[in-house]
Amino acid sequence: MSTERTIRTVTTALTLTGLGALALAACGPTRTAGGDPVRSSPAASSSAMAEQALGTIARLAAERVMTADAVAAAKWGTGQPIDDPAREKTVLDRAAARAAELGIDQATVRRIFEDQIAANKAVQRALYAQWRADPAARPTHRPDLATQVRPVLDRVDSRLLTAIKEARPLLSRPDCDALLDRRKATTARAMNLDAVHRSGLAQALSHTCPAQ
Repeated sequence: MSTERTIRTVTTALTLTGLGALALAACGPTRTAGGDPVRSSPAASSSAMAEQALGTIARLAAERVMTADAVAAAKWGTGQPIDDPAREKTVLDRAAARAAELGIDQATVRRIFEDQIAANKAVQRALYAQWRADPAARPTHRPDLATQVRPVLDRVDSRLLTAIKEARPLLSRPDCDALLDRRKATTARAMNLDAVHRSGLAQALSHTCPAQ
């Protein structure tokens, strides 16, 4: 997938996320054959919302992994290293501060965001290897990190924090990994991820559910 197409795809996916939420709200409550609303218990409703949020985490992680193409293209040939400790610290510190505001465990957020960063860098390295081996595959456009790429990442990160908060009831459950694996597979198929980005997605979600 080209760098230009990756940026368009991620932006579109962010837009569709909002439209999807509006569509779900517009559908209203599920009804029985007689037309009466189906009433679920608060516990069942909470569990369903948490599972939906887990799917959102998988989708946003995939979107974040896809931005690695644009990040790599922005750095390719400039001498700018893939590792950027100052930027990584900014992302982690901002996520931790926002987690505190949202009442989310900061250690959980830091763990998940460390995986997001590591996955993005792993995809960048894989792309660099491909571009060195195949000059024809090298990017022809260099996007601007500050004005084109990082705003997309910032929006994904903000939505990811909200999803983590909503998924909290599931993150400590024994079946969290199994549920996340299904969501991950569905997301990879839906977004048509290749081997490099599937591997990145797996790494991005590797510690979302803490070890039981």
